[in-house]
Amino acid sequence: MTTSLFAADALLPAGWAKNVLLAWDDAGRLTRAEPGAQPSADMPTASGPVIPGMPNLHSHAFQRAIAGLTEYRGEAQDSFWSWRTLMYRFASRLDPAQLEAIAFGLYVEMIEAGYTSVCEFHYVHHDADGQPYADDATLSLALLSAARRAGIGLTLLPVLYQTSGFGGLPPNDGQKRFIRSTDSMLRLLERLKPACDAQGARLGLAPHSLRAVPPEGLREALAGLNAIDSTAPIHIHIAEQTKEVDDCIAWSGQRPVAWLLDHADVNARWCLVHATHMDAGEYSRAAATGAVAGLCLTTEANLGDGIFDLPQWHGAWGVGSDSHICVNAAEELLMLEYSQRLATRQRNVAADTTHPQVATAMTLAAVRGGARAAGRSVAGLAVGQQADFVMLDATHTALAGLPAPDMLSSHVFASHRTSAIDEVWVAGQPRTTSGRHMLHESATAGFVAARSQLQSNTP
Repeated sequence: MTTSLFAADALLPAGWAKNVLLAWDDAGRLTRAEPGAQPSADMPTASGPVIPGMPNLHSHAFQRAIAGLTEYRGEAQDSFWSWRTLMYRFASRLDPAQLEAIAFGLYVEMIEAGYTSVCEFHYVHHDADGQPYADDATLSLALLSAARRAGIGLTLLPVLYQTSGFGGLPPNDGQKRFIRSTDSMLRLLERLKPACDAQGARLGLAPHSLRAVPPEGLREALAGLNAIDSTAPIHIHIAEQTKEVDDCIAWSGQRPVAWLLDHADVNARWCLVHATHMDAGEYSRAAATGAVAGLCLTTEANLGDGIFDLPQWHGAWGVGSDSHICVNAAEELLMLEYSQRLATRQRNVAADTTHPQVATAMTLAAVRGGARAAGRSVAGLAVGQQADFVMLDATHTALAGLPAPDMLSSHVFASHRTSAIDEVWVAGQPRTTSGRHMLHESATAGFVAARSQLQSNTP
């Protein structure tokens, strides 16, 4: 079994390094990440630059099956809220086997696209009538199975969803599969923890949003989570839409992020998903907590959410593919940089003084932030971290003949995205060859069949 790799060029947490020896143990943890090394005669050698695998910090797996199918005008002015109605209709038809097939296909896609772990924000809990399955963890276990089969690292985030709006508005019919009491959620977490531990997955909690979890539910859920695991990740949708901000102000007199910071112990365990619409005070206060901003650029663009103000954010951030309108780590980075260029009318906005190459700076930042949000040791090519890495295709037209930092720039900004990836390894195990997952065909066939069934059953 391969337990080491020599790379002429590798992107370590401090930046690019030459002649790097990577070695890992039987658990897939890096024991060496040594630059300036000399390989032994029989040591495998990377065919191109090696970069860290990207954590995907926000996923709703089932939504991959509707990607591209809502791109028509259904109202005089379509918005996130009209899209949500279509998504609810689709979610109402989903069964456990279909969820697993869709998630398995998606997770294989993610690996091929440079993601080596995923945070699954999972809120479809019950059957089509809104009743718990005989095993209340049925759909969560389907996601665990899909991740195990694909070979992707998983942070499972069961979602607490209780109301349809600020002030405790009762849930609507489209939300009946999501609704849980706080006690029910805590029982689910206790049920899932052994299964997650056995798989090497991380278990956390996702209060869906301030509009979906009243203050008392949020307080009780966080206390219960801390009793189960005081280090578990906590993710929440927040300030994604201007309507959400306006409704929160009408309810509480505060903007959503400000209210959360005043009423919860937000810290480095938290991921503030989207956080698109903050004022200057919220940007400053939220960054100071150590929380990660979870940016889902292609979904935010697809839904017309708005633009995150990256220059105002002096904190950790990472990227996710959310509704999976696009499944590609490089594309999320490109969209983040381009959105900032459009907003500021400048270039190379996400570069920093240490790493003037914008693709290098963004990759390192997104890996750091994504690892923190995942609550897993996937923070890059360093001793003690998981051996998750991507080998770029040095023969690709956009990359060939360039120095390694320019290859990464071309991968993000000038390639056909996944076409510039050669190999992807997760926990020291190869998952792709020539850019294709070993289970690509079966995963794709299952995904297509599940999507077709759902389409034929959806009015």
